[in-house]
Parts: sequence; structure tokens; C-alpha cells
Amino acid sequence: MAELENPNMMPNLITVLSSLLEEVAESNDLNCGFKAQKISVFHGLTRPTISIQSYLDRIYKYANCSPSCFIVAYVYLDRFAQGQPSLPINSFNVHRLLITSVMVAAKFMDDMYYNNAYYAKVGGISTTEMNFLEVDFLFGLGFHLNVTPNTFHTYYTYLQRKMMMLQPPPIIAESSLSFGKGRSLKVVHLCFNEEESSHQKQQLAV
Repeated sequence: MAELENPNMMPNLITVLSSLLEEVAESNDLNCGFKAQKISVFHGLTRPTISIQSYLDRIYKYANCSPSCFIVAYVYLDRFAQGQPSLPINSFNVHRLLITSVMVAAKFMDDMYYNNAYYAKVGGISTTEMNFLEVDFLFGLGFHLNVTPNTFHTYYTYLQRKMMMLQPPPIIAESSLSFGKGRSLKVVHLCFNEEESSHQKQQLAV
């Protein structure tokens, strides 16, 4: 999509993705005592000190993959989370899942991409670990890597709506309709007020 090539679009997209993942991770951190969660190769021994936003900024800066890869990575993360209910995204695994999903998306989407050793350096892990993460991620997805144009558009539209919320509030047009002496009714025109679809509400389900 042409809008993704706009250099002003990507910072907002990165911010939205970071916010969504942070919300999901924090929620699953709170629920860890109530739901069974298995430990996987994506789990770190401690929470990384780098924030999700900073980590995703780093990936965007150095991976040099096409903007579409971040949308596809988001689709992959959603598929992974729904296909692995006992392995929810939390603060211990979100960083490794992020670097792996972007790398896999780049390999699937782009004609030219960096190898695993390069992505390992970007992600701050070893090449051996990066290789293990890729294999586990692919099996977690059931090797379902294809993203149809319709699916891409659905996820991108959802993220676009989230990005709209980052923009300054629109100027509200007001008009006064007189109803007798000294009385008026202010009519407020809202530019956007749409419910999210049930499919979109299930994205990155907790």
C-alpha cells in the first residue's frame, strides 16, 4: 500500500504496534497466576530492560525490511498467539517473538533480506538462538505464512484506526440552533465513530 511508503507513517505504526503488544503482555503478566502457561524457547530468564517501543524502533532502524513486513509480522503474532493458547505473549517472551516474527515476515515478503546472524545482532541474541527461535516460530504457525490481500487489508485497517487515535483531536464544528429567546442547541459533528468488528477485537487475544 502506498501509504506505508510515507516516511511519516512508520513512526506511528511502530508506536501503535508497541502499544498493542505492551497492553497484551501486561495483561498476560497479570493473568499468569490464573492460567497455565508453558515455558518456551522464547522466554527469557528475566524481563528485558529495553522497552517494547525501543526494541521495535531498533528493529525498524536496522532491519531495513519493507514496511509491509511489520503488518505481516503482526498477523503472524496473532496467529501464533491463537494457535498456542498455553503460550500467551508476555513481557518475558514478547521481544524474542517480535524479532522472530519480523525476520520471518521479511524472508517471506521481501526479495532481499538479511540473514539470521544479522537479525540476531539486531535482536541482541546469539545466531544459534535465532535459529532455534525461527524453527519454533514456524512450527507454532504451522508453517502458515501466506497472508491474503484481504487479511492484510483487515489488519492494516485496524492498525490505521489505532493510528488515527494518535492524531490531534479533530476540530469540532458547532452550530447553534435557536429555540426561543435565549435558548440554543449545539450540534456537534463527529468525524469518526465506528465499532470494531468482532474479528478485530479477537486480534492478539489475551
